Amino acid sequence: MKKMYFFKSVIFFTAIIALLACKKAKSPAPELMVSMSTMMFAPDGGSQDITVTSNADWNISNPAFSWLQLSATSGTSGSTVIHVTVTSPNGTGASQSAILNISSSNGQARRLTVTQAPTLYPSYNKSPIAPDMTGVASTAVQLAAKMGTGMGMNFGNTMDSPNDGDWVTGKITDAQVKFVKQIGFSAVRIPMNWVWTHLSDRKKATIDPAWLARVKEVVGYCVNNGVYVIVNAHADLGWLEDNVNALKKDSVNAMQKAIWEQIATTLRNFDEHLIFAGTNEAKADNAGQMAILNGYHETFIKAVRSTGGRNAYRVLVVQGPHTNTSITHTLMTTMPHDPVPNKLMLEVHDYTPFQFTLMDADASWGKMVYYWGAGNVSTIEPDRNNTPGNGEEAAIAAQHQLMKQDFVDKGIPVVLGEYSTMRRNDPHNPMPKDTLMHNRSVDYWTKYVTKTAKTNGMLPFFWEVGQMLDRANNVIKDQRMYNALVAGYKQ
Repeated sequence: MKKMYFFKSVIFFTAIIALLACKKAKSPAPELMVSMSTMMFAPDGGSQDITVTSNADWNISNPAFSWLQLSATSGTSGSTVIHVTVTSPNGTGASQSAILNISSSNGQARRLTVTQAPTLYPSYNKSPIAPDMTGVASTAVQLAAKMGTGMGMNFGNTMDSPNDGDWVTGKITDAQVKFVKQIGFSAVRIPMNWVWTHLSDRKKATIDPAWLARVKEVVGYCVNNGVYVIVNAHADLGWLEDNVNALKKDSVNAMQKAIWEQIATTLRNFDEHLIFAGTNEAKADNAGQMAILNGYHETFIKAVRSTGGRNAYRVLVVQGPHTNTSITHTLMTTMPHDPVPNKLMLEVHDYTPFQFTLMDADASWGKMVYYWGAGNVSTIEPDRNNTPGNGEEAAIAAQHQLMKQDFVDKGIPVVLGEYSTMRRNDPHNPMPKDTLMHNRSVDYWTKYVTKTAKTNGMLPFFWEVGQMLDRANNVIKDQRMYNALVAGYKQ
């Protein structure tokens, strides 16, 4: 009997163990998933969605309920979409963040970090109006075709100087605009100083109303004379250009938003003869910096579009990285998002080779070049000839062809916003010994770069700072340079 009882007991307990093992095998593994681990909000706030998926009850702790609202803080098995809303602008002066802890009754836990950039300056979009396409219906490609019917030039070193024209021969006048149109320029680019010397309240990023009125006056000269005009945010001592980095990202975006809301509101009523360009020559060397630069571009685009009216459809210009040093840097450009399709142009500059176009003193790494181009070789001063492989015709042509291939052919017009070389005839600076060959080189470079840009569908804007035109008296002072420019356009 004892043996029989023992045998039955073993069978019974074996069955119990097997049953428990079976139940344990059929129990699902604990599951808790959150669709993202980080979430970033703009200074003004907004809403984004996350999805919580679990096979058990869950809940969220929200330590930032004063500025962060959740549509749900708990749930049961399954998937739940939660609306995360930042309810107000961040006026703390610094980024604010919170960690949301999501935990489930099955023992799983996850974290979501929410960050909001600071609002450093007040909003200047105080009077937005309804979008209006009147007079701004052209796409970027269509507008580029209109702009390209004549030549392009810069009113350089003028409104980008500290005091409006103190670097050249005075301020831009209606007579000057009429003069440049008369000699063939259908489009002008006006580099603008905003942050450097024209903030009446730097703590609030307020642009001096008198300066805004002056800019509006000059834009009026252009538009009323049928001249297309690009207004940009120029170097301004590098407040944006030298700060394409994570450390300065928040403050640069804040300034970018503040100034463009003011500029766009002031100039909102002009038709498509007015084009805005958001930056100038920003420095970005890798994909991470390119993403930050695109953020600056998108801040500019949003600021302009938000003011409404014609700005809702105006063609805008964004710049490639290292706009000034090498067109090839622009090949890593990914165009920023614009909610309005087909309204963006891309800008590059060309001062190739630097030793010939801009270098004004010899350096340890290289010497100034006075003679450039096929056949333009000096026997008098051979050490100032351009060296093989240093920005010859083929290199310039290849860069321009890449712009055509990667952008123009894909429906993104390319503005060659700056290009020029200097005629070295100032007796206070080093001068070439072979004057004849140097002048031939300058003429040839001007003609060649203009021609190559036009051939590849780009819009060239010659950098004019008083070397070609006497703007005080409205006459051409370097006829050879002007003739070279015209010749480049005709071919």
